[in-house]
Amino acid sequence: MYSSTFIFGTKHLDEEFHQLDKLIADAAKALPGYLGEEAWENRATGLFSNVYYWESLEALQALMQHPAHLQAKAAQARWLDGYHVVISEVVRTYGNAELGHRINVPAINI
Repeated sequence: MYSSTFIFGTKHLDEEFHQLDKLIADAAKALPGYLGEEAWENRATGLFSNVYYWESLEALQALMQHPAHLQAKAAQARWLDGYHVVISEVVRTYGNAELGHRINVPAINI
């Protein structure tokens, strides 16, 4: 399993941004190999983070080549105050049942 973490600051997020963001999220969910996602906000730093989980790098790369993603990437300077992407191979996930049913992170046991 792989994760792609998109960390970003924001400027002004207009209606076009929100429509494009929804298009990208819907496209990700429709792709074979999409496993789930989480979103976080750090109020202390003003940063946001979207984490997507994928079965393979090929599945992740399919989203990176999607027209909506390419459009957003080309226009990101209008809406974002910088961004950083982290692509990771997930070796293991674990936890207890109290949180497990509320998150969208697939379990991997090695």
